[in-house]
Amino acid sequence: MVEFIGILNVKVIKGTNLEVRDVLSSDPYVVLTLGQQRAQTAVIKSDLNPVWNEELKLSVPQNYGALKVQVFDQDVLSSNDIMGEADVDLQPMITAATAFGDPDLLADMQIGKWLHSNDNALIRDSTINIIDGKVKQEVSLKLQNVESGGIDLELEWIPLAQ
Repeated sequence: MVEFIGILNVKVIKGTNLEVRDVLSSDPYVVLTLGQQRAQTAVIKSDLNPVWNEELKLSVPQNYGALKVQVFDQDVLSSNDIMGEADVDLQPMITAATAFGDPDLLADMQIGKWLHSNDNALIRDSTINIIDGKVKQEVSLKLQNVESGGIDLELEWIPLAQ
């Protein structure tokens, strides 16, 4: 049986400069995968700079890995095309949140940071903050295995009571 340690609330904010996969544009949507779970945004028709502002929830298992983010182009007559992907390392946020305890008792402040490097898809450093009693992290990712494209997410960590 899988033991869950928390809920990851992922707000898929927007994509930028996504690649054309149809004739002139693309019909993008985002798939998030964590362990055996998958969650998907709505499809936005004919837009290379889509704004989703859509929240997806995933349960975080005790032995969690990276959150896999994939952007696809929906095709009606053929299989959907991949428009890029990236991994989000959840460890900095979960470690920081666990170290600081109950965020409801703390003032708004920065509690950690996931640093941009050549080994990850971050566009810039990503700070981990307590905002209004919630642990949040804004993440801007450069999509991998494509010529162009980026995606902005906001993560929120909700621990399960021990």
